[in-house]
Amino acid sequence: MKLKDKVAIITGTTKGIGVALAKEYAKSGAKVVGTGRSVDLGEAVAQEIRDAGGDSIFVRCDVSSKADIDNVIAETLATYGTVDIVVNNAGVNHAADFFDITEEDWDWVMGVDLKGAFMMSQAGARVMVEQGKPGYIVNISSIMAKMALRNQVAYCSAKGGVNQLTTAMGLALIDKGIRVNCVAPGPVVTELMQKVVHNKEKHDELMRRLPIGYIAAPEEIASVCIFLSCDDASYMVGQTVYVDGGRGIQAFPRALDQ
Repeated sequence: MKLKDKVAIITGTTKGIGVALAKEYAKSGAKVVGTGRSVDLGEAVAQEIRDAGGDSIFVRCDVSSKADIDNVIAETLATYGTVDIVVNNAGVNHAADFFDITEEDWDWVMGVDLKGAFMMSQAGARVMVEQGKPGYIVNISSIMAKMALRNQVAYCSAKGGVNQLTTAMGLALIDKGIRVNCVAPGPVVTELMQKVVHNKEKHDELMRRLPIGYIAAPEEIASVCIFLSCDDASYMVGQTVYVDGGRGIQAFPRALDQ
């Protein structure tokens, strides 16, 4: 168990990739502190981990709120006494025409996706430094950090920021023994992807743009995050790993690739 007895704060564990992260980290031996805005969903995941023999608590948190983040750190220390790993998975998206994006829309996406990742990292890293122990921070970005969709300007901008945040934090924290890296998923089978999976036209179009030929399971993202959360990745600093089935390396759909 690569993460045996390590304490991992994982944000956004109420749905999607976050649920898989919480369960897979627990299977790898970590004590999981899950966070999110829905207490019912988050507690259900934590209980499922405990029922399977793992160790997990859930703390309600809006990562755009420093007060909520401080509370997560306090609850983590009260329960487990330390922080070894921070996984910044919480994220939101707002699809809209460029001219329809409001200041509130922009601030919401940036607050959760970028500001939240910074503030949770800062709070977790502060504990690691104060306790004089090494640690790992894993940010979750997206293939949309280097590609673009015309109706996701805020999301693409925020995830591009997460990539550069990873680089800057990696440099800022490595002399403290804290390794910061990032995972950028491509298409993943989550609740949001169901409308594509069940729409033949959209599904077929995505497959033409996806060299690997299938949409990732959330566990395939979690396995790379676990790799970056332990000594297997001891020589990696400030890197973004694209787990996208080749989506980012194919210039054109297969139909045009002749």
